[in-house]
Amino acid sequence: MLSPKSAETVRATLPAVSGAIGEITTLFYEKLFAAHPELLRHLFNRGNQANGGQQRALAGAVVTFARHLIEHPDGRPDALLTRIAHKHASLGVRPDQYPVVREHLFAAIAEVLGEAVTDEVVRAWDEVYWLMAHALIAVEKQLLDEAGAPDGEVWRPFRVAARIEETAEVATFLLRPADGAPVPPSRPGQYVSVQVQLPDGARQIRQYSLSGQPDDGLQISVKRVVGGRRAGAPSEDPAGEVSGSLHAHVHGGEILHVSPPFGEVVLGDDGEGPLLFASAGIGCTPMMAMLAHLATTGSRRRIVAAHADRSPATHPFRTDLHRLTGKLADATAELWYEAPLPHDDGLRRGDGLPGGEEEGAWRTGEAAEGAVDPVTVRSGMMDLTQIAVPAGTTAYLCGPVPFMKAVRAQLLAAGVPASRIHYEVFGPDPGL
Repeated sequence: MLSPKSAETVRATLPAVSGAIGEITTLFYEKLFAAHPELLRHLFNRGNQANGGQQRALAGAVVTFARHLIEHPDGRPDALLTRIAHKHASLGVRPDQYPVVREHLFAAIAEVLGEAVTDEVVRAWDEVYWLMAHALIAVEKQLLDEAGAPDGEVWRPFRVAARIEETAEVATFLLRPADGAPVPPSRPGQYVSVQVQLPDGARQIRQYSLSGQPDDGLQISVKRVVGGRRAGAPSEDPAGEVSGSLHAHVHGGEILHVSPPFGEVVLGDDGEGPLLFASAGIGCTPMMAMLAHLATTGSRRRIVAAHADRSPATHPFRTDLHRLTGKLADATAELWYEAPLPHDDGLRRGDGLPGGEEEGAWRTGEAAEGAVDPVTVRSGMMDLTQIAVPAGTTAYLCGPVPFMKAVRAQLLAAGVPASRIHYEVFGPDPGL
């Protein structure tokens, strides 16, 4: 916990630091990469630096941690620390990099806030920084020990054994250890980091959820990021360097360097209550791993798999979703497509719908004769008010942050407690 003197100083200066944190973190990264350009080439995501995502995530983490120390002096925000630690362990972040970050972060604070940064302010915020840093270092060490990488060397060579085209934008890669060692254990919902050398020599890293759990390897599914301006975004997103390289150059037989699986948003082995998976776009990847695990173990839990996409053609694992919900004892899939639904492609409007079903709901027509079709398809954006959310539901969300914010609000309104809503974010986590 913070010392009383530092707590008083942090409480007094938190509004000023919070108000300027965006400017501080932007300047921090400029200073960090000027002094250590190798970090931008070989550790940090250059795309997230270009669109400001990493700066916003760091700002949110620092302010959240400081505020928690003030408001809850006897505790720590363990959920925040655990999420960050899993990301860091997967990237191979080292303890000796924390002093480097501290040096350039505090130089940025002093430059932005000027004379307000007295020796007393520096000491107080230094205490905040090292409380957070030491907590992260401890959790990261434990995670690396459990992953069999106590020295922090997370990278192992994997050979691409197969490539499957899921859609025009999404490809699945089956990765098998090239060093003859066993496949690292994983839990449904976890991710791995993949290191790819680009034409300019940079070794860029991206994290991809495991989309399945084959016995003889690891399976990831990668969407090609084409770049461009998103609705409401202040600037254009750059095209994905790593996803573009994987799609263009990796077809089978190549070696990729991959970390052990990490991630705290995982499907628990216990519990019998209902589950709801809500995803959009490529956010379906961890959900497919969870569904596959539930089907393999013969789960009889009530399961609702809700997915939103632009159209059936852009929906990855659409056939697998139908197959898995059909195998499970009490599972249904609820799909929303933005594009108008066709009258073919296995979708038939109104077939088998109960009386009073809202206009626009479709059934797949793929159920066996006399069986209840487990898949319902609707036009438009995902709207969970159109379905019954079972009492006692535990929910898992993955997709773009605006999508998850909207779905989380719908689940809270439906009576699902916040503690039962778990989410995974691709890229920097701004918090929901």
